[in-house]
Amino acid sequence: MSTLAIEGMQWGDEGKGKIVDYYAAKADIVVRSQGGNNAGHSIQRNGVRFALRLLPSGILNPRVTNVIADGVVANPDALIQEIEGLREKGVTDFHLLISSRATVLMPYHIAMDAALENALGDQKIGTTKNGIGPCYEDRAARLSIRYGDLLHPDYLRQRLHLVVPIKNKELSAFGAEPFDEEALYQQLMEDAKKLGSIIVDTPSYLRKAYQAGKKILFEGAQGAMLCLNYGTFPYVTSSSPLATAIPNNTGLPLEAVNGVLGIVKAYTTRVGEGPFPSEIEGEAANKIRERGHEYGTVTKRPRRIGWLDIPQLRYVASISGIKHIALMLIDVLGVVDEIKILTKYTIDGKEIDYMPASLPEFEKVKGEFITLPSWKEDVSGCRKFEELPEACQNYVKTIEKLLGVSVNLISVSPEEQATIIRGDLFHD
Repeated sequence: MSTLAIEGMQWGDEGKGKIVDYYAAKADIVVRSQGGNNAGHSIQRNGVRFALRLLPSGILNPRVTNVIADGVVANPDALIQEIEGLREKGVTDFHLLISSRATVLMPYHIAMDAALENALGDQKIGTTKNGIGPCYEDRAARLSIRYGDLLHPDYLRQRLHLVVPIKNKELSAFGAEPFDEEALYQQLMEDAKKLGSIIVDTPSYLRKAYQAGKKILFEGAQGAMLCLNYGTFPYVTSSSPLATAIPNNTGLPLEAVNGVLGIVKAYTTRVGEGPFPSEIEGEAANKIRERGHEYGTVTKRPRRIGWLDIPQLRYVASISGIKHIALMLIDVLGVVDEIKILTKYTIDGKEIDYMPASLPEFEKVKGEFITLPSWKEDVSGCRKFEELPEACQNYVKTIEKLLGVSVNLISVSPEEQATIIRGDLFHD
């Protein structure tokens, strides 16, 4: 494959950063295709942990060109802080481009996000209040500012003169403070000085690279079950993390995505509200949470913990065309005495073979589980499948059988070398 998409198959936080970092060493270009700074990728390099929010995970590889593509909503201040944070950690040799069609996330989006969540009360979505939803709303309403606008000061002033009064009227309805148009303009001009040299027409750049046979790696934010269209609506994000959305978010043709590698945590987690059929409580959940450091990369919120959910994964594989997965954090499950896998969904005692679209129906879903023994051993030093304890090997084989996919990579520890490679999709 000359191009490969990395897709999280759960509710995000699957460990995509480590796998993208691994494949970035084989790629010429790494593309972040959607989302904003409400989600993060964690990468450990030479004992140093990097929490990336907007920057593509190839940013630590000096020979890779990193692209923030059209589908991203990027807070310029957050982006600048992230770039400066890299430099403070000694990472200075990197190549970054941002699409002129990417959307500028504005301060009033953040204010509106908080106002909306407060207004929703008990029905709140559980957003990170980073302004992602309101920014995507403005895109759909054709009221957004795009990064290309920063290169045209007169036009930018016109856009702000149109949009800011509308945003202030909306904010006033929630009792929120208005924003000063001139102050916003001056701040964007300062941002433009720092970012202007990397704002380019990335669709043109990517098409030329694809036609030239360059190796392109695509990554998104969040996971498939947070997709605006196919996730657990309304407890979803405001874009689509699916690989099928990549062409629209990058300006590339459909055939440009040669294959998709699904990233699956060895158990399940999610943040925020919404149905969670495999959720577990009590001591087992606490052990997994602490061993897996299951707290938000950006928010530090504790994640909800559940067993692996096969119907959910089968659903995502079917809509994304996934035949190969990377299994992450398998070492974490060594802290529990036994491991369960959710194998069937039932409603009122009857098995269903679809993912409920409506919240009331999904909330009625019950799970049927099988139980497997844990291995209660440290597997972090294993580098071959045969080195894993028999119970751990059996867990992997059971997943393959139930899900109908091949487990190509197995992560046994956060370190970059601690990955068992059983089959590589992105060849040198």
